[in-house]
Amino acid sequence: MNTIQLIGRLADQPRLDTSTSGKQVCRMRLGVPGVNRDDTPVLIDLEAWNTLAEACGSQLENGRRLAVTGRIAHDQWQTSDGLKRQRHYVVADTVEFLDGRQNGIQIDAPTR
Repeated sequence: MNTIQLIGRLADQPRLDTSTSGKQVCRMRLGVPGVNRDDTPVLIDLEAWNTLAEACGSQLENGRRLAVTGRIAHDQWQTSDGLKRQRHYVVADTVEFLDGRQNGIQIDAPTR
C-alpha cells in the first residue's frame, strides 16, 4: 500500500504550471514537524494535478496549514553533466485547508 498522510504548513508559495501533456500541476513544499519538538521541520515536496492543482494554486498561500493524503512517487534523471539525480515527492489525492477562511474545506482529486 502506498499511502501517506501529512499535516503541516506550506513552506513557500504554491506554483501552478502546465505540464508538457497540457495538464495543470501545482507544486508545493510542506513543512512537517521533525521527530523531536526542537527539530527543524522536514520539507516535503508535493504535487497536485488537474482540478485539485487549480484549487490549490488559486486558494493557497505560503504559511497555510494543510492536511494532505496522497502517495509517494519517485523520479530519476540524468543532468547535462552526466550526473544521475533522483527525488521522492508526494502526489496529493486530497488537500484539506485547516486554517483561514476555507477552514475545514477538503478538495479531492478526481477519481481515476
